[in-house]
Amino acid sequence: MEPKRIREGYLVKRGSMFNSWKPMWVVLLEDGIEFYKKKSDNSPKGMIPLKGSTLTSPCQDFGKRMFVFKITTTKQQDHFFQAAFLEERDAWVRDIKKATKCIEGGQKFARKSTRRSIRLPETIDLGALYLSMKDTEKGIKELNLEKDKKIFNHCFTGNCVIDWLVSNKSVRNRQEGLMIASSLLNEGYLQPAGDLSKNAADGTAENPFLDNPDAFYYFPDSGFFCEENSSDDDVILKEEFRGVIIKQGCLLKQGHRRKNWKVRKFILREDPAYLHYYDPAGGEDPLGAIHLRGCVVTSVESNPDGKKSEEENLFEIITADEVHYFLQAATPKERIEWIKAIQVASRTGK
Repeated sequence: MEPKRIREGYLVKRGSMFNSWKPMWVVLLEDGIEFYKKKSDNSPKGMIPLKGSTLTSPCQDFGKRMFVFKITTTKQQDHFFQAAFLEERDAWVRDIKKATKCIEGGQKFARKSTRRSIRLPETIDLGALYLSMKDTEKGIKELNLEKDKKIFNHCFTGNCVIDWLVSNKSVRNRQEGLMIASSLLNEGYLQPAGDLSKNAADGTAENPFLDNPDAFYYFPDSGFFCEENSSDDDVILKEEFRGVIIKQGCLLKQGHRRKNWKVRKFILREDPAYLHYYDPAGGEDPLGAIHLRGCVVTSVESNPDGKKSEEENLFEIITADEVHYFLQAATPKERIEWIKAIQVASRTGK
């Protein structure tokens, strides 16, 4: 049987020969990490075995690069990866650590092992419960919370989760709610945000989930992000950079001149509504910006030249000035999420 795919997506990898940083499609398997030049490639450029490896995160070897982690193999070969943002790096690091522990213990990587370890009742359907929690009207309310001079967007507190489980009659008491919330956390339906909840999830606390108003959590596909709370003395940024970040990540973008596709890091802001794109391999300044106010965004099934495209998950942004941008997401789900987020920004942003 082929090894199970645990996680995949774009990361920026440092080359082993020329030390250049390039975007790669990275796949985490149960026993190693494969990286490809493109998602559509059939064979990987390389493979990193996880058995006996060590992981360093955060990696501070490169002063100007943020969100880097390092994997050192048993042959003392260092592999450096850079994520697009903090939460993405932490998600990769958690899964790599767990996969490595499973190899050492002779176990299969399975998030659903939680059901046995926590003795979760068979009548509990975590997937269905997760959908109920995300219901826009009756579910858990996502908030922007502030702590330690940081703003946590699209998240909620641990005690709010337990409150909801009890009031929704999903559990009989708070202790049972803590068991269910821990299961949701361990199976990836909830993610920790902030040092308190992350330390608990990593095993430094007695329970992986905290029934605590200072412990923050978020849904993995909610658009959560964390930002520093600016002081009054900070320099006011240009108008287009003042909007709150509501989504970020890597997409493929087609160039306007050569029509070639390249991986770009995108940051979506609202009020004012802008989509900035960057070279994911480095550079603090954006390569360009798309003003989204009044734009139209739709899924497309063919490339801009009118020919049937082999690529999937394409979508198009047409600005109010009738400039066309063609982008490609990694999965159908990711395409839908980006389209919805851009639609919201285009209606509400300046």
